[in-house]
Amino acid sequence: MTAKRVKRGTKRPSKPHVLVMFTGGTISMKIDPLTAAAIPALSGRDIVSQVPGLRRAARLTLEDYAQLPGPHVTPRWMWGLKQRIEAHLADPRIDGVVVTHGTDTIEETAFLVDLTTETSKPVVFCGAMRTLGEPGSDGPSNLLIAVQTAANPDARGHGVLIAVGEEILAAGEAVKTHTQSLGAFKSGIGPLAILDRNGVRFVRGAVRRRFVKTGSIDPRVDLHVMATGADDALLRASLARGARGLVIEGTGAGNVPPLAVPAIHDAIKAGVPVVITSRCGAGSVAPLYGYEGGGAQMQRLGCILGGDLVGQKARILLMVALAAGVSDLALKALFEAS
Repeated sequence: MTAKRVKRGTKRPSKPHVLVMFTGGTISMKIDPLTAAAIPALSGRDIVSQVPGLRRAARLTLEDYAQLPGPHVTPRWMWGLKQRIEAHLADPRIDGVVVTHGTDTIEETAFLVDLTTETSKPVVFCGAMRTLGEPGSDGPSNLLIAVQTAANPDARGHGVLIAVGEEILAAGEAVKTHTQSLGAFKSGIGPLAILDRNGVRFVRGAVRRRFVKTGSIDPRVDLHVMATGADDALLRASLARGARGLVIEGTGAGNVPPLAVPAIHDAIKAGVPVVITSRCGAGSVAPLYGYEGGGAQMQRLGCILGGDLVGQKARILLMVALAAGVSDLALKALFEAS
């Protein structure tokens, strides 16, 4: 079979133009021979050179934005990154944006961008669980999948995505569930798209997303995890240092030990919103129990039940909502949205 000739004067279809922002994380690290531990070391160009076929997937523009490990990320830094992403999305020459990021906090940054950015263009986060050079290094394949996703017309309108382990997850659903596994990220509903022999294939419709219009983020929200016998000392410390909101990961469907209840009550009386989530990591909180500290009592006190959001994402949503000046009723509706 002979290849079809392209007539003179006709242009080949141009590949989508994807801008790749490198912000750090394990995907940018190498093992330091002196300490035998991973440290940031690679530029965007260094990483791309390790991904065969990447430039066949799209026309690329590379930007070295930062070299931060995931735990060094802060809410204000996330907000600056979000603004930079928006600037790129506003460029009509850019068809999609890929962001490399440390996996420890990738779900929080991606969720923030998803909550506060209006665009139909794809924004795809990716990272790595193993550094380049380690057996089974996953950074190159995750970056390739992220670029292929951002270049895929079917990705438009799906919101912010996270590409890891040959799956593409919605930012609002993705949660890191394992410390070291290559399949560390999961969604309770399943992936939006998967990678198969034919490339990236979307297997679900667009998810329902929350959106908050705001020009800033308020980082003064503290997250607390409940355990047996926990009292309210740390909750009161948060209030004393000026927390504007509290997120509590309760046990089970959203219950707290009785000793923690007085500070929760005082916080609500002082106008500090308290959001109840679950430390379980999956499932929704609900007002099932009427005993002291049970979810039903928490709801009667005026706590907001955080639906199926994990604590770290509920914290991001509360930070954004407080900065936007969302009213009490609207705040409750934001967390109940699914």
